[in-house]
Amino acid sequence: MSEQIIIIGAGCAGYTAAIYTARANLSPLVITGSQLGGQLTTTTEVENFPGFPDGIQGPELMMNMQTQAERFGTRFAYENVISVSHDNSGMFTVTTSAQSYQARAVIVATGASARYPGIEGESRLIGHGLTACATCDGAFYRNVPVAVVGGGDSACEEAMFLTRFASEVYLIHRRDTLRASRIMAERVLSHEKIKPVWNAVIDGYLTDESGEVSGIYLKSTTTEERSELALKCVFMAIGHVPNSSFLGDLVERDDHGYIIRIPGTMSTKTPGLFAAGDVTDSQYRQAISSAGMGCSAAIEAERYLASH
Repeated sequence: MSEQIIIIGAGCAGYTAAIYTARANLSPLVITGSQLGGQLTTTTEVENFPGFPDGIQGPELMMNMQTQAERFGTRFAYENVISVSHDNSGMFTVTTSAQSYQARAVIVATGASARYPGIEGESRLIGHGLTACATCDGAFYRNVPVAVVGGGDSACEEAMFLTRFASEVYLIHRRDTLRASRIMAERVLSHEKIKPVWNAVIDGYLTDESGEVSGIYLKSTTTEERSELALKCVFMAIGHVPNSSFLGDLVERDDHGYIIRIPGTMSTKTPGLFAAGDVTDSQYRQAISSAGMGCSAAIEAERYLASH
């Protein structure tokens, strides 16, 4: 038996798409992947999602979204998608680690994974003084020193944003010049709160009694010398990896792997295949913008199914 629609991914975009398609009586099936709830499950308090004046814990927000989707009849398969194919009749086959599903339409909301250096013990510190979103978490680190890792425009933007809160912002870069645009680099290097740390990489983390980051070990890329730096949070800005490779040639991607949509729509080059959230968004990467795209993709998918 085939599905009307399958949603791949269980973050803000996927859950919102599920709520809208379920309310349209499409009985969506959400294939969650391994990170149920998406990137918000790695954060603590979320203060910038509308409707929660006192903030809400990231995992709680995502659980609420899942409960809301289930209320309208969304079903969930807790599996990892391996591939998606599309035949001449317009049907999609979504193959997971457990089985295959058929559907008339698919919404891809698989997000993007922040790049981390891969240092031992790193995963347990995410959300505990290690993050990849200054907009999400910067306000929690008022009047304390923090660090941003990276040398491009994104790293510079994160550093500038953090100057609103932190007492000092160390900008750690493995080279001796920034890759950022000239105007952005000049702005960052002239800011009194931003202190560049050249030719250095993180070689380990220091933690306090509660398991929160209290500092880092730095290693020089030129001399191999090791040093310590006391701080309260590390913001990674070395890029994101869109989770789009499993789609093969069903979609077009930019040079960084983000899905390219048909302008003004949530549609991809394959009819009936829609993309929403961070897997197609290299600019904003916010929960609220992902939710909005999930809504748009759901409405477009509903109209596509009605016309086919």
